[in-house]
Amino acid sequence: MSDGTVLWTPPADVRDRSRIGDYLRWLREQRGLEFAGYADLWQWSVDDLPGFWRSIWDYFDVIAYDKPTAVLEQPVMPGAQWFPGATLNYAEHVLRMPGLAPDDPVVLAYSQTRAPVTITKAELREQVRRVRAGLRRLGVGRGDRVAAYAPNIPETYVLMLAAASLGATFSSCAPEFGTRSVVDRWQQIEPSVLVAVDGYRYGDKPIDRRAEVAAIQEALPSLRHTVTLPYLHAGGDWDELAKETDEELSFEPVPFDHPLYVLYSSGTTGLPKPIVHGHGGILVEHLKMLALHHDLGPGDRFFWFTTTGWMMWNFLASGPAVGAAIVMFDGNPGHPDLGALWRMAEEVGVTYFGTSAPFILACRKAGITPQAGPRLRGVGSTGAPLPPEGFAWVYESVSPTVQLQSLSGGTDVCTGFVGGVPLVPVYEGELSCRCLGARVEAFDPAGNSLAGELGELVITAPMPSMPVGFWGDVDGSRYREAYFDVFPGVWRHGDWITISERGTCVITGRSDATLNRGGVRLGTAEFYSVVEGMDEVVDSVVVHIDGDDQGELLLFVVLAGDRELDDELRARIARELRTALSPRHVPDEIHQVRAVPRTLSAKKLEVPVKRILTGTPIQQAVATGALVNPDSLEEFRRFVRKH
Repeated sequence: MSDGTVLWTPPADVRDRSRIGDYLRWLREQRGLEFAGYADLWQWSVDDLPGFWRSIWDYFDVIAYDKPTAVLEQPVMPGAQWFPGATLNYAEHVLRMPGLAPDDPVVLAYSQTRAPVTITKAELREQVRRVRAGLRRLGVGRGDRVAAYAPNIPETYVLMLAAASLGATFSSCAPEFGTRSVVDRWQQIEPSVLVAVDGYRYGDKPIDRRAEVAAIQEALPSLRHTVTLPYLHAGGDWDELAKETDEELSFEPVPFDHPLYVLYSSGTTGLPKPIVHGHGGILVEHLKMLALHHDLGPGDRFFWFTTTGWMMWNFLASGPAVGAAIVMFDGNPGHPDLGALWRMAEEVGVTYFGTSAPFILACRKAGITPQAGPRLRGVGSTGAPLPPEGFAWVYESVSPTVQLQSLSGGTDVCTGFVGGVPLVPVYEGELSCRCLGARVEAFDPAGNSLAGELGELVITAPMPSMPVGFWGDVDGSRYREAYFDVFPGVWRHGDWITISERGTCVITGRSDATLNRGGVRLGTAEFYSVVEGMDEVVDSVVVHIDGDDQGELLLFVVLAGDRELDDELRARIARELRTALSPRHVPDEIHQVRAVPRTLSAKKLEVPVKRILTGTPIQQAVATGALVNPDSLEEFRRFVRKH
């Protein structure tokens, strides 16, 4: 844990100004519940799951066609049945856009491929109405799958809402995904309609995708229709799909756990897991997170830098359900420089700026000092642990008054279960709290709960947005094996976590990538924080190879410019690690590589690198189609040969 440096404190009148303050007032008036502070509220939310989730349902006025017969009959995992008997529709709640007038902007889209687009509340409903009718003309109905090979642009968003309104199931892949990784995902769910862009610009580089689209079509015999969305070139038939019609906008009532969309695990080993999320679970989870944790509502402009291949896109998409306008960006976040997104945010009046930890650290390294704009209240960071120097940069360079929310969660739950909330302070290097309704604990190997010590991150009570299941996993065996095989009846997430006395959390990396030196477990996040804090080092990956005595700790670094790794720099890296962490953290060997292998959502591939270093062939160690830079693996293979 950090030394407890407080970087942000809630204002004295936070309960009068925040949405969670209003919720607390509502709980007092409607339920007779009084809470001294966030810790008490959190404890109630995980002790009384039916009481808490029913309060979310009622407070946000969820529209149900058939009323639920209960909230949660059995709090078991897997297999918890939430709001049995209820029917509703996710798209109806997003398109309700509470607190916005018909001509208020609700989508502001920026792109390096075309001019900015602004869509009002009335226009968004109109576009969904037309595309919904277009999908119906193509024969799409309840239970069909609609796939989008398309970027973070309004058309993709409209398509998702139109599919959801019909009770069809949506799935997207970002157009930078190669054919193989797209086919690995979609062959599993057999879509009947594909909507695909013909290409896009990344920075000032045009990237044509027509050949990939043809190859994807060829590999998916289930497709009945392909609609081309003209994005880089002219033509296409999107306009035909979205043409004028007199068909009304309506919403198919579906059961609470009816499949809304399918997200995928990164798929670095084996086929990506097709994770099915339901209408109701996503709705109540996102209402809770966006309003009560991120404090978003009418008048807010909510931005998260994401592609359609990462669950943060699906999270962003729910913004209008709490009355917030969403800001979309498609392109290279470093073009023409790392200040581009911050300038866009200032121009648009973004109130909540969400991004990834690697982006924040890159801005720090590049010496960016953004003009955040007077409206910015919140900064969100996820995708990897954010080290203390990332926190410090936000408060020194972005704004001393924003609330920084470092979040951790996953595709598996399509949310963050550890993050921030307006009621608690921000401590340097720590995630501020466990989120409402998420019973997150640290376990030792025997399944005992730990306080103040490093343990396996587990969730010991069900959450509504846990997957409905995996597509095609009829007996549920793949699903059970993914989360419940280590601690029966308890969700094991695969991260190391320490939960402090004050309720804050520190996540130190993937538990399957742990470094074990002489019986002491070392998280990888601390390593990267020290090594990548050095000016010469751009990126790094560390792995521990088991063996005699302590095994072998190997560090691979990517250096800035044309810098070569020499003994002096090796000694300096070792010295920094020894001083900042401990002698156990000093690698046995340090080697230079050109690139660290990363997934399309920018996660480092520690486990596949370890597999390759212990002799597993590349094709068995990792699904290369899920990587942004598959060529980077060759260097590790050559390293094995040489050593």
